[in-house]
Amino acid sequence: MAKAGVIGAGSWGTALALLLCGNGHEVTVWSINEEEVKELDTKREHTSKLPGVKLPEEMKFTTDLQEAVCGKDFLVLAVPSPFTRQTARKMAPYVKEGQVIVDVAKGIEESTLMTLSQQIQQEIPQADVAVLSGPSHAEEVGRGLPTTVVIGAKTEQTAEWLRNIFRNEVFRVYISPDILGMELGGSLKNVIALAAGIADGMGYGDNTKAALITRGIAEIARLGVAMGGAFESFAGLTGIGDLIVTCASVHSRNRKAGYLMGQGKTMQEAMDEVQMVVEGVYSTKAAVKLGEKYNIALPIVNQVNAVLFEGKSPREAVNELMLRDGKPEHTALTWQD
Repeated sequence: MAKAGVIGAGSWGTALALLLCGNGHEVTVWSINEEEVKELDTKREHTSKLPGVKLPEEMKFTTDLQEAVCGKDFLVLAVPSPFTRQTARKMAPYVKEGQVIVDVAKGIEESTLMTLSQQIQQEIPQADVAVLSGPSHAEEVGRGLPTTVVIGAKTEQTAEWLRNIFRNEVFRVYISPDILGMELGGSLKNVIALAAGIADGMGYGDNTKAALITRGIAEIARLGVAMGGAFESFAGLTGIGDLIVTCASVHSRNRKAGYLMGQGKTMQEAMDEVQMVVEGVYSTKAAVKLGEKYNIALPIVNQVNAVLFEGKSPREAVNELMLRDGKPEHTALTWQD
């Protein structure tokens, strides 16, 4: 049995806390919100984020960050990506040398273009930072539906240790050394999911979504490989797998926000209606900057950015994508003349 501190009591943090508790580990969940902690502690249910999912009595809840961090064998950092850095900074005084922190959020910081694990490592240099990613909606993990993810770590030893902690008969875990590729796939797919949602909201069909998913992963992989990520990560669970589920699922907040914008709502109206952090909105500007920095063409990302922040209509953005100059699908393939 391991002692785990889960930092963040949103839907994903709560679902993973339930998973870990069910695996026999001692779990303490932290939230900055006193009302949230009180509800979780008394009702044993996250009525707004995971309705109908009962939480065991042995799961502990607290607003005391020191209590959640100190004495734990590992920590799960599950706050929304815009709050990762500031939360890590608050955690830093309590984190011991070599303590494992598993980041489970997805995003890129616009001001620094750093991934979440890079932010955490910068704020908590003494930590052993790992990531968990893949097609894994909290609503389904909380209900015990079969799910497969990947854990990325600096060493195989840490990855194997975490795999044994998280895995069970409905939660399969692969491991990978490619933390960067995993994080880029998990962050950039949210931008493509906004595009897929916009297309759905405009009434476009499966042909359109298939094109967005396929060309979207091409953009993600081009940029990710240029930045040092492994192509295999983008072809696997943390790339195409995560992209498919985020573009297609009714649970996807990014797809839902895009859907609302496709129906005519503004970005802010869509985010307000979703009532959760839409991480793709925060990653879009960073993705555009990364494309410029590495000189990588990102046509879908750029059109999403124009819709979100430059007042372009979704229909105009789709037209521009469809009317781009023709080119070979794969530049590595050559004609045998």
